[in-house]
Amino acid sequence: NALKSAFLVLQETLDRDKKPVLQTCSKESIAYALLNTVIQGLSPVKKQIYYIPYGKILTAMRSYHGTRAIIKRLKNVIDVNAEVIFSDDIFEYEIICGRKTIKKHIQNFKNIDTKNIVGAYCVIEYQDKNSEKLQFIEIMNMSQIQKSWSKSKTGGSVAKEFPEEMCKRTVINRACKSFINTSDDSDLLIDAFHKTSGADFENEKSVSEEIAENAN
Repeated sequence: NALKSAFLVLQETLDRDKKPVLQTCSKESIAYALLNTVIQGLSPVKKQIYYIPYGKILTAMRSYHGTRAIIKRLKNVIDVNAEVIFSDDIFEYEIICGRKTIKKHIQNFKNIDTKNIVGAYCVIEYQDKNSEKLQFIEIMNMSQIQKSWSKSKTGGSVAKEFPEEMCKRTVINRACKSFINTSDDSDLLIDAFHKTSGADFENEKSVSEEIAENAN
């Protein structure tokens, strides 16, 4: 189903010159993008993953919703959520033995405006080996988020259009990077997760480098 929906979306996806990516992008990069989609079981129709052309290279970039869908499939994960922090919010957290704990987050409804975003956080609820419920929390201020966006070829432009979702996507990717690497789930899933995370992973190889290596 993921493959069928991806093909339908790709038929309507255009590059910067308004040409179909199925005609302008290399077959290898298209196959690589589709492979990462299928491995993760993500649906382009549900906006869980997007296809973005860079010249002749087609890349797959996972959305905030896609990341949540994958992490919730890990057997010890109960739920994962992300939220943005606005300038006049009452937000308090503390660090105990190296673990962040959110004490309070009170939002003023009138202050909810994308121009007032000052940060974001992600909470992953999971169970340990003793079935005890725990939380893994990641918090990023706007400076850290924008630094992540600056590494992306499209992050800045997409962020201007969907700043709230992009903030959530960035913080949830950072949180899930550490969490998913400690799981014992499929290595293929973990590899595909990293390869569709955009600029949130500084040491990640580019798709073009991967394709070149696989060709050799």
